[in-house]
Amino acid sequence: MRSIQFREALREAMSEEMRRDKSVYLMGEEVAEYNGAYKVSQGMLDEFGPERVIDTPIAELGFAGIGVGSAMNGLRPIIEFMTFNFSLVAIDQVINSAAKVMSMSGGQYSAPMVFRGPTGSAGMLSSQHSQNFENWFANTAGLKVVVPSNPYDAKGLLKTAIRDNDPVIFMESEQMYGDKGEVPEEEYLIPIGVADIKREGSDVTIVSFGKMMKVVLAAAEELAKDGVNAEVIDLRSVRPIDYKTLVESVKKTNRMVVVEEAWPLASISSEIAYHIQSNAFDYMDAPVKRVTCRDVPLPYAPTLIEASLPNVERTIEAVKQVMYKKA
Repeated sequence: MRSIQFREALREAMSEEMRRDKSVYLMGEEVAEYNGAYKVSQGMLDEFGPERVIDTPIAELGFAGIGVGSAMNGLRPIIEFMTFNFSLVAIDQVINSAAKVMSMSGGQYSAPMVFRGPTGSAGMLSSQHSQNFENWFANTAGLKVVVPSNPYDAKGLLKTAIRDNDPVIFMESEQMYGDKGEVPEEEYLIPIGVADIKREGSDVTIVSFGKMMKVVLAAAEELAKDGVNAEVIDLRSVRPIDYKTLVESVKKTNRMVVVEEAWPLASISSEIAYHIQSNAFDYMDAPVKRVTCRDVPLPYAPTLIEASLPNVERTIEAVKQVMYKKA
């Protein structure tokens, strides 16, 4: 099987869906003439033209609103935010329009559209460009929220998201656009809401999503050297969450650690911890342990960034705590 970059997998997903369905179009800052801020849309303007690959001004609220209106009228827009930090400018349209139009119109209108772009930290970009809002959007009824961790999942999930009749938040990582992975040439779709067990294990369940999967997989490798057999689960989507897979895993391992890049309060990991203690309490040999970003705006200095974000060492420490092993 061929190996392609994360950005190429996203480009293939969008291009294939635009060829399949003429109602699909891409709109955002620098997506056309510049080939995308991260070169995700490279070459798409040449193939589809300026009516379907549309550069916008720096006005997220405006072009998000245009996208919602066009979706309500039969199109399937892909709205690219240069970073989800900038989605805060457009959040009124995302939450008060796209997410609610189906219920508020009594089913007369829907907003089949995708809001996509990078999320989380991306090196030394400081606080306003290094935030994780997956839990914010996942808190909103009417939205689906997808956070892929590899090129294969990115392509299959984005194709599904474009075809979905609900608005989908599709969050990528700036630091993963150059990552390579195996992706089939033939068409495939991945359903939203189905987690993926990346590594089978029996001693502890480690749950994560997005680029934090790199951290947990590396931690699992280190734990194996110490005789700890960790089961690693990639959520892939955080709304809906595949609770069934999580509960079944805990029934086997009796312990869970959740690793998430966001701040700790009201996070996805908080929701998972609550659900597990509510639905798998009798199987637990230890409380669910969470590893999140420190509860501060992300600093600029690389040493402070390293101290703030979840890492392999903190993940291993959490696993040892739920297994009552000395650090």
